[in-house]
Amino acid sequence: MQRRSFLKRLSAGAAVGALAAPAIAHDLPAIRWRMATSWPKSLDTLFGGCEMVARRVAMLTDGKFQIRAFAAGELVPGLQVLDAVQQGTVECGHTAAYYYIGKNLALAFDTTLPFGLTARQQNSWFYYGGGLQLMRELFAQYNTVNFPCGNTGAQMGGWFRRPVTSLADFRGLKMRIPGLGGRILAALGAVPQTIAGADVYPSLERGAIDATEWVGPYDDEKLGFYKIAKNYYAPGWWEPGATVSLIVNAEQWKKLPPPYQEVLATVCKEVNLDMTAGYDAKNTAALQRLIKSGVALQSFPDDLMKAAQKTAFEIYAEEAGKNPAFKKIYDNWKKFRDEQYQWFAANEAAFERFVYANKV
Repeated sequence: MQRRSFLKRLSAGAAVGALAAPAIAHDLPAIRWRMATSWPKSLDTLFGGCEMVARRVAMLTDGKFQIRAFAAGELVPGLQVLDAVQQGTVECGHTAAYYYIGKNLALAFDTTLPFGLTARQQNSWFYYGGGLQLMRELFAQYNTVNFPCGNTGAQMGGWFRRPVTSLADFRGLKMRIPGLGGRILAALGAVPQTIAGADVYPSLERGAIDATEWVGPYDDEKLGFYKIAKNYYAPGWWEPGATVSLIVNAEQWKKLPPPYQEVLATVCKEVNLDMTAGYDAKNTAALQRLIKSGVALQSFPDDLMKAAQKTAFEIYAEEAGKNPAFKKIYDNWKKFRDEQYQWFAANEAAFERFVYANKV
């Protein structure tokens, strides 16, 4: 009897909730936003994440809150999304904050740092290590509010026309690589360039660059880099877990009704999970296809890896000494990183070393 009574009350409550949700949406205003992005439409995981934001927000607000995603170049160039959102040209944008380190090197923390955090560790830092609060303080200086909204996982090291067998091979090499990875390679003698996704292939094709990195097998295959450069390197030490973010104009965020704010924040978390899962699933088959097409899978030489890691932390220490915003975030991030490395090395890395070396 008690169980039947409970089920009746539960059914009644569900019915009330089902009726109440449209009524709440009905009382809220119709809002239309535009989202500028840094991605071409052909990248169905990155740009697909933007479309998922729009689709889920509309679904959860009964169509009252609509966001339309635009590919790179349709509203603004792919590397000017933050500026467009800051100025109010668009209400929001989807981009990688390390594209804008010319404004402040500390923006790189929102995406990834070389030899830094994996996707899981980055999310842990954002949601439980104080990272998101620190980044929001920085983004507030640009009249914006940021939301982690996707992560590629550990990226590949990129495509090279010629094999690189030592650190010396990087001297004078022209490579598309943004963010701090580019700054580190510059210190090691390379010539880094920041180029938006849609422009990378033609730059590689005409010889303006000797090498390029992007994300990983699934996206790289779509962009066709393997048709020009056959040497595919790993790991992408500069992007161990790259976050892409939804950046919202601060005034527009304040105007948004609280229920819509909650919906948008929740959807960003959903996309953040979905994108990493999507890449992990899709990269597997794409890598096999690339290898069958004649791509040579290579590993970066040890002398490069060691020199790059040493240089990375020298750059971080130097920047922390002159940039208060960078130091504030770096001190928190470095402590969190060290603790995460200790935990992962003791458990997950030990498990992975065994099972990858002992396949059954």
